[in-house]
Amino acid sequence: MRGRRIAFDYGDARIGVAICDPDGILATPLPFLDSRHPKLLGQIEALLDEYQPIMIYVGEPKMLSGDAGTAVDKATTFARTLIEKFDIPVRLVDERLSTVSAARKLRESGLSAKDSKSLIDSMAAVAILENGLASED
Repeated sequence: MRGRRIAFDYGDARIGVAICDPDGILATPLPFLDSRHPKLLGQIEALLDEYQPIMIYVGEPKMLSGDAGTAVDKATTFARTLIEKFDIPVRLVDERLSTVSAARKLRESGLSAKDSKSLIDSMAAVAILENGLASED
């Protein structure tokens, strides 16, 4: 199906964000959002208005064993909030290795851990988006 998709990597401090092109080929990181910002939902609404996605993916941070921990509860609550607030389908996507993958890609591109700190969450959202797109096929 043609249309942009957006992904969120929910965290207690930051939410990584990524968007894809209308054909679902290229996932691009966007600046992260501050999870504690009092106008967080307004910022998300502005992103949704700007990009008009047809699907929202939220990373589901299961443990490597596949078990759910407290982070899954927080991501699920975040996804539920998006479902209640916006008229766009929301799907949870397994993100067990998204942050590890994002860190490796940033390191391979020559960025130090310190320099990549502000990018890691949105690069993890890129991995979530890519996994979500792959599951559509």
